[in-house]
Amino acid sequence: MIELERLTKKYGAKTAVDGISATIKPGIITGFLGPNGAGKSTTMRMIVGLDRPTSGTALVNGNRYAATRAPLAEVGALLDAKAVDGGRSARNHLLALGATVGIGKRRVEDVLASVGLTDVAHRPAKSFSLGMGQRLGIAAALLAEPDVLLLDEPVNGLDIDGIQWIRELLGELAADGRTVLLSSHLMTEMQLVADHLIVIGQGRILADSSIQDFIEESGGGSAVVVVSPDAGLLAPLLAGDGVTLTTREPGRFEVRGRTAPEIGDIASGHSLRIHELTPTQASLETAYLQLTQDSVEYAGTTRKAA
Repeated sequence: MIELERLTKKYGAKTAVDGISATIKPGIITGFLGPNGAGKSTTMRMIVGLDRPTSGTALVNGNRYAATRAPLAEVGALLDAKAVDGGRSARNHLLALGATVGIGKRRVEDVLASVGLTDVAHRPAKSFSLGMGQRLGIAAALLAEPDVLLLDEPVNGLDIDGIQWIRELLGELAADGRTVLLSSHLMTEMQLVADHLIVIGQGRILADSSIQDFIEESGGGSAVVVVSPDAGLLAPLLAGDGVTLTTREPGRFEVRGRTAPEIGDIASGHSLRIHELTPTQASLETAYLQLTQDSVEYAGTTRKAA
């Protein structure tokens, strides 16, 4: 478990993390989202003692990480996959890390196999592609079988097979009762793997909830797209408490608060025609963009056609 209590980090006049409090629980995958510059990486670095908080605390399983007797066995972290001696082979990199907590060759070979690097384990890390470097970083995080995992953009550079593999791996780690904190800008992946979300913007927590609640509270959630030449007659029949109807174009509207079977039964009962009933689910990306639109620090612009 990770516990953050009024955690704050200032760099001169700049407040990178502004008094955030949260609990990252074991047994689930917690997604950590926020725009560039929101404070995600700084928060993760403070958890593992790479940055010292200006105030507040970050505890791992009830203790400060710096006070842990075997840090590698407490927290496995992938914060920067390039933070490896490029002249050292993947195998020797893991052997050196393992020596700090009494881990030998057998476990190193097991981890190399699990991340798919056995055949290239003799090669120097500097020769690795981005995806291979990510796999080595994940191997280092898993090496001592820690209870807590911090992974910053773990799918960066991975191919389709690698992305599928990391999805399954994260699910297995959470199912084993481990605490998994996952940072990523890939909303589709986050929606597929995460159970819970913490969203920060400009150093402050904007949301701390399950993914489903996050989407629902954004005004999204499930809806049904209805296409009917009798839309003008059908729409009033669907109205009711908790039902929202939004017209997209003539003969096409969106219904929230009723299921597709309910809509079909109502239309059939009044002999009204339906050409399409399509259940939809709002995306995490849409909900995230709506929440963070006022918290983007580095916003670009696009040129409009003349």
